[in-house]
Amino acid sequence: MTAVSGAIRFILNGEEISLTDIRPETTLLDWLRLEQRLRGSKEGCAEGDCGACTVLVGRLMDDEIIYDSVTACIRFMGSLHGTHVVTIEHLRGEKGNLHPVQQAMVDHHGSQCGFCTPGFVMSLYGLWMRNPDPSQGAIEKALQGNLCRCTGYAPIIRAGKAMSSYGLPQGDPLLAERIALKDKIKAIHDGRRVELGEDAERIIVPASLDDFAAVYEANPEATIVNGSTDVGLWVTKFMRPIGPVIFINHLQELKAIADNASEVRFYAGVSYSEALPVLAENFPDMAELWNRIAGEQIRNMGTLGGNIANGSPIGDTPPPFIVLGARLTLRRGSHRREIKLEDYFIAYGKQDRQPGEFVESVTLPLLPTGEKFAVYKISKRREEDISALCGAFRVFVNDGGTVGMARIAFGGMAATPKRAKAVEAALVGRPWTQETIDAAVAAFAEDYQPISDMRASADYRLLSAQNLLKRFFLETTGHGQRLRREVA
Repeated sequence: MTAVSGAIRFILNGEEISLTDIRPETTLLDWLRLEQRLRGSKEGCAEGDCGACTVLVGRLMDDEIIYDSVTACIRFMGSLHGTHVVTIEHLRGEKGNLHPVQQAMVDHHGSQCGFCTPGFVMSLYGLWMRNPDPSQGAIEKALQGNLCRCTGYAPIIRAGKAMSSYGLPQGDPLLAERIALKDKIKAIHDGRRVELGEDAERIIVPASLDDFAAVYEANPEATIVNGSTDVGLWVTKFMRPIGPVIFINHLQELKAIADNASEVRFYAGVSYSEALPVLAENFPDMAELWNRIAGEQIRNMGTLGGNIANGSPIGDTPPPFIVLGARLTLRRGSHRREIKLEDYFIAYGKQDRQPGEFVESVTLPLLPTGEKFAVYKISKRREEDISALCGAFRVFVNDGGTVGMARIAFGGMAATPKRAKAVEAALVGRPWTQETIDAAVAAFAEDYQPISDMRASADYRLLSAQNLLKRFFLETTGHGQRLRREVA
């Protein structure tokens, strides 16, 4: 029988915290500002978009503490067990001076009104720890999730380029502190399940993946929270209660990535940031899409399993995963079953997942040699925006120039992520030519009847889908130049 603890324990800056009475909906930002009076982190959007609330959260990974920039406005307190939370108030330089990142911001005039500045500093601090002399592309990527209305970003980027001239991570006063904190965090991960509250106020932090499977099977009405990039908005925007809650972001078994000569398997807790290096190596055409999913903080929090499990019709991962032939492993207790990803989505808000069953992993077969593959995201803003539509294309053209296989899938075009089977049928068996493409685009109207909403009109979506097929053809036949933005 699993031993149980009654406290959420973590380190806040340099202080160990133990919470025995906390609501499932309490966010880290509210707790910092209202309970701890740490008000450097600001609430700008309350949905993880503006970055004014950015803090660093350190977690134990392979015997090291790895720090991620996260948005505190949608990070729940129950997800902090066994972590180290670092806020702007804890930064300092040697001999009591400003931290190198702070001094760079001052000297390069990176702040005007100052509201967003703590968030920018924390994002740059996280980058500085990993890479003290980053390229401009790396700086821009680290700051994708931080918005500023005053400076125009150029002074902030100059500060990012200069921060290493003010000091290096080896001299960071917090370095020795972080080394000492490792043992404290290890001690918190003592193999016990955490349980607080009762009924709708109940919080559960499972001790292991097997413990999670058992707990969820016994409590199928509970909300599973991993990255909270979706559930966080249920609370901050819709005021929805989410308890009882099972927090699973700490489970190392769900962070695993396994690959071989034929496929890559991502467990459900792998974040977008953790998945990127493996995806870029095995599916290079997916890397550009990945760097346009939200901002750095959300990519650090959001997970592959969560993006699939919630069944959103505008999720960015299902379209490319469907055309690659992804398979899901679903688990309930000790029982597992495997299904095709495209079969998981049944209707809007309905997925093939039974009570007490959860997404454990997603497996992607590697792309066979000679096949053509691409994925495109259409959104109002290039950076940090939800897709109006996302389309993925995969074809095999045989030696005779005829299409032997075609798989096309879109998000944002129907109530679920969905294949364009009529378009596929219009391509297969025909020559891979402009004439075939021109004839096939009409079949999109058979596959999709998109809606008009705040992101795009139905006509725009349909026309964009047709044009993306034309673009894919031109790029794969050498008649078009793929527009790419290099991001380190």
